[in-house]
Amino acid sequence: MAKTLTGVVVSDKGDKTIVIKVTISKTHPIYKKQFFVSKKIMAHDEKNQAHIGDSVVIEETRPISSRKKFTLKQVTQTAGIEHVEAAPTLPEKEVPDTKPKANVAPKAKESTKKETA
Repeated sequence: MAKTLTGVVVSDKGDKTIVIKVTISKTHPIYKKQFFVSKKIMAHDEKNQAHIGDSVVIEETRPISSRKKFTLKQVTQTAGIEHVEAAPTLPEKEVPDTKPKANVAPKAKESTKKETA
């Protein structure tokens, strides 16, 4: 029987490829304290149906590539927020001032030296 794992999709940037973070709870053999170990696994997503934040179930299959040995079995829960790329905005051109400037002489700088009396 093929191994099945449950995890959360971390990346879906590749075409027909998703990266899943699988978290496993383990117990230390001496101290008996429980801790979590997480691992990233690449899986094949034929229809590109899983997105970042989705909870998925993956199933072990024959090697598809050097790093993909799992395929997407089902999407159990979809993410609440969908990421949408914002349209790029072009900077507005600056309009030069058409008003004539008044002839104002620049102010003289105050001396920074202290006067000694």
